[in-house]
Amino acid sequence: MDLGQEYSTISSSSNNQSPSQVSSNGSTSSHVQSPSQPKRRAGRKKFRETRHPIYRGVRQRNGGKWVCEVREPYKKSRIWLGTFSCPEMAAWAHDVAALAMRGRAATLNFPDSAWLLPQAESSLPKDIQRAAAKVADVFRNIKSSSIIEMSKFTSSNRISEHEPETEHHVFLDDEELFNMPGLLANMAEGLLIPPPGMQNEFNWDEVGCHMDLSLWSEE
Repeated sequence: MDLGQEYSTISSSSNNQSPSQVSSNGSTSSHVQSPSQPKRRAGRKKFRETRHPIYRGVRQRNGGKWVCEVREPYKKSRIWLGTFSCPEMAAWAHDVAALAMRGRAATLNFPDSAWLLPQAESSLPKDIQRAAAKVADVFRNIKSSSIIEMSKFTSSNRISEHEPETEHHVFLDDEELFNMPGLLANMAEGLLIPPPGMQNEFNWDEVGCHMDLSLWSEE
């Protein structure tokens, strides 16, 4: 066989190969990437989406429930603290765990309310979970007491609004205002006569009570 016939045989055999056969040949094929969606970034995407914008360690689940979990210091493991009906209770549970694990160096959601929180017996997860479970009872007591105080305040305001305004009568004492005893004494001194005696508890409304004042002496 000459060179021309050999070249024609090789070219015809390459044209007769199917695309799958060509791709299976490692020397002449290349991997084709399928048009799929880009890979999602690693991490807890759901955790980031439902994380509370203010409180630490609090995130929301479906159904309006709030859960709390904290990471143990120097570990990758987390301590589950439970499910709560409102984010404030979950935030308090976080504070209980933070105080048990970090003490005074803990970053709290409610620093001013730390003295109200139940204290864990130790930093073990079971003791922290037991103390965090008591947060619901403390929160209910505070909430109920605040509701009672608010109802008392509202009822007192309603009573004060419906109370009629009482008229304030001011008594004006003329004798004290004009110093009547001193005024009569000065008048008598100017007329060179002894000052008249003033009766104690004199009542001008009594008709029978009268006093004759003699300003000029009869010669």
